[in-house]
Amino acid sequence: MNFVKRAGMSLGARKSKSAALLAIFVVICTLLLGGFLLQAAAARQEAGAQRTIGVDVTVRKKGLTAVLADRLGASDLVYRYNPELPVRAGARGFTPLTSDAPKPGDAGAGAGAGPGAGAGKKEQGPLAVNGVRDSGMLLPFSYGSTKITAGRGITPEDAGRNAAVIEQRLADRNHLKVGDTIHVRSVDDKETVPLQVVGVFQNPTQDPARWTAPHKLPGNALYVPMGTAQRLGPGNVAVSEAVYKIGSPEQAERLHTEAERLLGGDGFDFRVNDRAYKDQVRPIQRVGAFAGLIVWVIALAGTLILGLIVALQIRERRAELGVLLAMGEKRWKLIGQHAVEVAAVALPAIALAALAGSLAGQPAGDTLLGRQDGKPAAAAAAAGVPDAEIAPPTVRVEPATVGKVAGIGLGISLVATVIPGIGILRLHPRSILTDTE
Repeated sequence: MNFVKRAGMSLGARKSKSAALLAIFVVICTLLLGGFLLQAAAARQEAGAQRTIGVDVTVRKKGLTAVLADRLGASDLVYRYNPELPVRAGARGFTPLTSDAPKPGDAGAGAGAGPGAGAGKKEQGPLAVNGVRDSGMLLPFSYGSTKITAGRGITPEDAGRNAAVIEQRLADRNHLKVGDTIHVRSVDDKETVPLQVVGVFQNPTQDPARWTAPHKLPGNALYVPMGTAQRLGPGNVAVSEAVYKIGSPEQAERLHTEAERLLGGDGFDFRVNDRAYKDQVRPIQRVGAFAGLIVWVIALAGTLILGLIVALQIRERRAELGVLLAMGEKRWKLIGQHAVEVAAVALPAIALAALAGSLAGQPAGDTLLGRQDGKPAAAAAAAGVPDAEIAPPTVRVEPATVGKVAGIGLGISLVATVIPGIGILRLHPRSILTDTE
């Protein structure tokens, strides 16, 4: 009789033991699938966290220009960056804020000021204009302490545009809103640049109680694109710093090498802020590594458990094996029969495991990878990126994952039957039939 057909008849005749074997296989396959699903979900969440949080690298160098900052930002390692170019500018057609406190020395200014006081020194503009590429990367905005109350911030798409984000107090003083146009004078008073207000932000810093120069008042700060700041500046104005977001701390050394090549090896400051990455991404990596360990442990344990079960079944069926060998059945077909029996149980177990994974995978992923009580957000806040939200884990039962489980499951069934079945190859019909204990 064909050994495959005989395997089917044996499974039907041994329903209770086949059901028990099916239950064991379902547990093994479900745990295997859970490990793969958790590993894949952790990898997806880690990739999303790297894009959202990443590692901030701050570069400072005397004479750092916007061109050099852009060249470093074009690196394959960098997926977001922001140079900052501060300039002073004047206002035309609207009134900058001034300190309410009296300026020291005003009372005797007329009598005590010499005729040459301040001569030859032109007072700079009252507006603190900050040229940026991506205002969302500025610490006050990423911290969440400074918020956009209307409109939007400066983005890379604003390059070449005359746009501005102004502070709420300046907007209230001059009755400005998103869509209005203000005119800002350059440092040398030779050019007046019209800027469209694209956003209004609110800085929580209160006005100082003592007299403060207008450009130092928080309400007189403006954010504009880099090109606009260069037009308003004195000419060869340098970038104060540039912040680059990369995927992981391991990439920082490579970026440092590129920065040395572009900026020269002397006189530049290179600081890496990876605290938020370590606080939020490393736990995800540990979960992924744990899931990978689960897969190996379950595969090994499953092989041992099924091998023991098959060995016990072979021992129980020694008389059956002896009769078949006496009838001239080949030994490899006896082993093949057991392999077919276990594989026939493994296939429905894999299907049941896939069903269980689709139903329970997402809740399990949320439990192991989800955010709890806002603690990750608090950790990120301490690290300088409090508003960085890690996307929730997405657990998907994909055909490729089920295929992995099927391959491992069938491999387990093969190993678990072949190894115990080696003993059959060494026995003769008479020894089996005379020693069935």
